[in-house]
Amino acid sequence: MQLHELSPHPKAKRPAKRLGRGTGSGLGKTSGKGQKGQWSRSGGGVPVGFEGGQMRLARRLPKHGFTNNFRKEYSCINIEQLNVFKKGEVVTAELLKERGILSKIEPYGLKVLGDGALTVALTVRATKFTKGAETAIKKAGGKAEVIS
Repeated sequence: MQLHELSPHPKAKRPAKRLGRGTGSGLGKTSGKGQKGQWSRSGGGVPVGFEGGQMRLARRLPKHGFTNNFRKEYSCINIEQLNVFKKGEVVTAELLKERGILSKIEPYGLKVLGDGALTVALTVRATKFTKGAETAIKKAGGKAEVIS
């Protein structure tokens, strides 16, 4: 089957209503819009959220929240997750992504958090370390190297 051979199902498309084509059509004169009023006029109707002059719900509710445009986003990892590496290995964000431990490297790089216990001596290269992570890596016999 080719793209030009595609066509909709016979009952899927119905013919458009032909409005204002005489009284015999059943949709002549007022074209199905009734007699008078806001809805019969050209461009008539009310905007979305209009409540008849009452204060809109969106304006009645208080504003809340704040988005800090200057927030620094890091890819975070706990030292517990580094136990899968062999002794003496150099761990970087790229290696973690390659092994499937990280799904994405954030713009500001890797931050190592101190949750859990590290049993392997590793050299970890990251943008930031928490104090707990740094001490745990040194306690296991490894090195924590800050890269920029």
